[in-house]
Amino acid sequence: MTCPATRCAHASAYDSSTMIRTITTLTLLLVCSIAVAGIDLARTPDWDIVIAPGDGPRVEHDAATELRDHFALAAGVRLPIVTEIDRPRRHLFVGDSAAMRASHVGFETDGFGPEQLRVVIGDDNIAIAGGAPRGTLYGVYTFLENHLGVRFLTREHTHVPPVGASRVLEPQVHDYDPPFSFRWSYFAEVNRDPAFAARVRCNAVPTEDRLGGRTGRILIEHSFQRQIPIGRFGPAHPEYYCEIDGVRRAGKGTRRQFQPCLTNPEVLDIVTEAVLAKIRKHPERTNVEVSQNDNGDYCRCERCAAIDDREGTAMGSLMTFVNAVADRVAKRHPDVKVGTLAYQYSRKAPATVKPRPNVQIQLCSIECSMIQPLTDPDCAKNVAFCRDFRDWARLCDDIAIWNYNANFRNYLLPCPNLRVIEPNVRLFRDLGAKAVFMQAPGDSLSSELSDLRNYMISSLLWDPDRSGQALMDEFLRLHYRSAAPPIRRFINLVHDNAEQRGITQHCFGNAADYGINARIVEAGLRAFDEAARLADDVEVRRRVEKASICVHRAAMEDAWIWAQRHRDDLETHPIPTDMAARTRPHTRRLFALCARYGVDRWREWLHIEQAAALLRQAYGLKEGEGF
Repeated sequence: MTCPATRCAHASAYDSSTMIRTITTLTLLLVCSIAVAGIDLARTPDWDIVIAPGDGPRVEHDAATELRDHFALAAGVRLPIVTEIDRPRRHLFVGDSAAMRASHVGFETDGFGPEQLRVVIGDDNIAIAGGAPRGTLYGVYTFLENHLGVRFLTREHTHVPPVGASRVLEPQVHDYDPPFSFRWSYFAEVNRDPAFAARVRCNAVPTEDRLGGRTGRILIEHSFQRQIPIGRFGPAHPEYYCEIDGVRRAGKGTRRQFQPCLTNPEVLDIVTEAVLAKIRKHPERTNVEVSQNDNGDYCRCERCAAIDDREGTAMGSLMTFVNAVADRVAKRHPDVKVGTLAYQYSRKAPATVKPRPNVQIQLCSIECSMIQPLTDPDCAKNVAFCRDFRDWARLCDDIAIWNYNANFRNYLLPCPNLRVIEPNVRLFRDLGAKAVFMQAPGDSLSSELSDLRNYMISSLLWDPDRSGQALMDEFLRLHYRSAAPPIRRFINLVHDNAEQRGITQHCFGNAADYGINARIVEAGLRAFDEAARLADDVEVRRRVEKASICVHRAAMEDAWIWAQRHRDDLETHPIPTDMAARTRPHTRRLFALCARYGVDRWREWLHIEQAAALLRQAYGLKEGEGF
């Protein structure tokens, strides 16, 4: 495994200016003969942590606290945090300060980006600092990970190995500026714990200023339903909305959020005013959304169709409209960008209409197979996505990605897509994406292997050059310890099976769609039974239990399919006796584990209690009766 700070420079992870800064700094260090012996972390009892005096940034105070607390766990020494020094050496400088700059490991952070960081290890001094607001905090986490071996595995489990009798740090300089300015591993475990989000460097989660805040860039989502709501305008102005088969679809009593007619000048005025109002309300944001609703009801009127026909895509009329809004925004707010989704019918880039310089494209991969990497030349849907990605990259220099990383029809089923995370994230980086939203079960805790998935995704969003397989192995080894081998064996089986059978599947499916059959289920049950026996303490046994939710969910799949198919006539068509006998023990175990580990939802838009109620009815049980 390669960690970010173990390399002073990696060509694909740094731009040329960063490389030059790194080389220049290293040269200066060598010329000045700084550090010949290195620093032994086991011999630092009289060191201190130095921060800027006065009312410095709160985030730097908290960065120093994070360093102090984790250093104490690793080395058994609680270093004092000070603002003044009376000796030249044995300091850990955190953040930009006069003392840090004056030291022999000092440097200036003027001009650093908001998350750009530098770690300098010299002779009896270490400096960690970066740009505002998150660079210093992320620098501390980088130092902890790469020099103390700290791993932020889950929100409850931080691995901190002891320093031991000796651990010498060689003189070095590490510069890093992450390739993605927006990173969101969209798991509930991250979304509900801002401190954990900061530790895994997911900067799109709302956090306090002491944790570095959140990036000013927002996720581009469906927005027309808020900007020109059909309930408000539709009854009096059906011409504001789409025409399909010669009929304007808006009217009295209409609830469906049809797409607006994008060539109607009054629609442009209404949407623009809504956009400007949102900018006034949120001056801290660096972008605003102008995006289609979540359906395919785009306008086919003569004017809209003429543009779309000319451009070869329904994005033609949408991009023309977004550009018009962006022109108006630029006059009042030149630093705010306007983002739109390239999603489903609008994913293909237009032939001649180019996005304005202040327009962002959020490209969505919902049609793609998530079993194969997006770069797989034998998967037609993935090939088409990459073609569209490259076309957009030629037109726009500010592309965001919306990628799908879970089975949104069944949050708890095994899903064979762990192996594609690394190549997909690397593709996003290599084709120039600036922001990546990795959608997962953000509304439910303890979805299928959510802790492992988040560890891999957040680590790769921070540094796409890491190895996905190495990250998986590291997590399993540290989190499950002696119980890891059978869990790894089950993960391999699920993935090997899908690959060998040539399965392609998007992010909505049942167990069979991902190759999960009786053979896989039986192997999984055996694997988790073995893991439970191998668990060497109560805490590891609980972690194994939580991970086993997925195999118990798969074991009762037939009952769930039956309940879904017969939901309207379950009184006369309950689950057959033999199926009930086979699945009910796993259903009982599943819901017990879901309650124990805080599972909120069965799938997107379905609460766990709603699923339980349907299954009780299907099994012929009374309301509230146990499985």
